[in-house]
Amino acid sequence: MDDRQQAPEGRAVRALDGFTVGVTAARRAEELGALLERRGAQVMHAPALRIVPLPDDTELLAATKDLIAHAPDVVVATTAIGFRGWIEAAEGWGLGEALLARLAGVELLARGPKVRGAIRAAGLNEKWSPASESMAEVLDRLLEEGVSGRRVAIQLHGELLPGFVEALRADGAEVVGVPVYRWMPPEDIGPVDRLLDAVIARGVDAVTFTSAPAAASLLRRAEERGIHDEAVAALRQEVLAVCVGPVTALPLQARDVPTLQPERFRLGPLVQLLCRELPGRVRPLPVAGHRIEIRGHAAVVNGELRPVPPAGMALLRALARRPGWVVSRADLLRALPGSGRDEHAVETAMARLRVALGAPKLIQTVVKRGYRLSLDPHGESDKYGGE
Repeated sequence: MDDRQQAPEGRAVRALDGFTVGVTAARRAEELGALLERRGAQVMHAPALRIVPLPDDTELLAATKDLIAHAPDVVVATTAIGFRGWIEAAEGWGLGEALLARLAGVELLARGPKVRGAIRAAGLNEKWSPASESMAEVLDRLLEEGVSGRRVAIQLHGELLPGFVEALRADGAEVVGVPVYRWMPPEDIGPVDRLLDAVIARGVDAVTFTSAPAAASLLRRAEERGIHDEAVAALRQEVLAVCVGPVTALPLQARDVPTLQPERFRLGPLVQLLCRELPGRVRPLPVAGHRIEIRGHAAVVNGELRPVPPAGMALLRALARRPGWVVSRADLLRALPGSGRDEHAVETAMARLRVALGAPKLIQTVVKRGYRLSLDPHGESDKYGGE
């Protein structure tokens, strides 16, 4: 899709210009951040977890030896990085050839194209891979085939898959987990705390999640700080929670947080979803012969992006809640972050806001009463443009 809207005089506003997006990913965070920034977003990087490989882990070694000695009927590979790490760890223990020989003789299922590529790079061939890249489809296939009395090994990606193992065991399968790496809290919790503070303050417009453990970790940190209810309230309302897939969304949905997911569980479609949703939530206003969109930390005036300081954005949002109506200085003062009791703070912030917008007549001073957005009640799109 075209994520730019053409503006007057050849300018173009990108789909995510003026919006701030939180990124909780540990893996591929730079790639996701670059995709968002390319479309104009301001990105808050806050890895909610770190991945700890387990090449020397006794649990992984024991699981590998057990599978070599007692062949499984089915092996489910869930992530490319995990599958490669498993093979590399086995090679380090001198068990590489034995593991590959064992995997060559079982029903090998790949969750998606990336892990399918890792399987083939190891000289193996998968029997099947779901078109949806969904573990739910993998589960459906296994249950349709019947797993009673069968041994199913699952390469885990940080934690047990919710409901997956239970469903297989309830149908009579023996399930063996292969813990190739674990999710651990980040070494530096500062960025996560800053993101949570921004969520509560509505200083971010959306937060992206690419794994269920990251979503669970962010919520757990909010609980540790005693701000869980405030963070969840923000995610239920103003701050958009966007997940790469349905499994990732489970910890949020368990707290009644609405989530959005792309049709294809990939970073590119996730970014394109944001490019549609965030601008789509903005209601353009016809104001004093202009067209204005109020985004997260900027306004778009006649198709031109106009960055606005935080105090100015607070005033602009307060005025936009009832466009055309007068908002008193006292109410505007309450909207200003940390402004105290001096109404002169409103006048100072208002002057800077008018400069930032580049069109002073957008906001009208109503003597002894306050300020109002100069709404055109019958404004039409072909009338926006001049002073």
